[in-house]
Amino acid sequence: MPKLSAGLLMYRRSHDGIEVFLVHPGGPFWAQKDLGAWSIPKGEYLEGELPLQAAMREFREETGFEVDGEPFELGTIKQNSGKLVSVWAIEGDCDPASLVSNTCEIEWPPRSGRKMEIPEVDRGAWFDIDQARQHILQSQSPALDLLLHRIDARP
Repeated sequence: MPKLSAGLLMYRRSHDGIEVFLVHPGGPFWAQKDLGAWSIPKGEYLEGELPLQAAMREFREETGFEVDGEPFELGTIKQNSGKLVSVWAIEGDCDPASLVSNTCEIEWPPRSGRKMEIPEVDRGAWFDIDQARQHILQSQSPALDLLLHRIDARP
């Protein structure tokens, strides 16, 4: 059975159109990667947790930001790993300079037996849709189309 995750895609309207808030994973593996490395704040469900609750919790844990308003469901995307990610969107704003992420422990270098603590996310940024398509993990890019379709259809 595939792993299940949930994520929250924050967006805002600017004079140039729609912008989305993405996060860059922390740690040495991702340190030199930029294009195709950014992500929707997301994470796996906890036992008994509803996907939307997980999406909001993960957003808060990875960014330190609270969301205000009613998220709306975009759908489920499948990552290259096979993980299924349920994605919600919410209109909002946050200051990337104020991002504070939780930490996790990894083994680095791989199979070395050495552990190090890293921030789950090392930074966040606002991207217009064209920039987001270049920066987001390729397997998460369908979420951008789902967002554009849904906000186009919203009153």
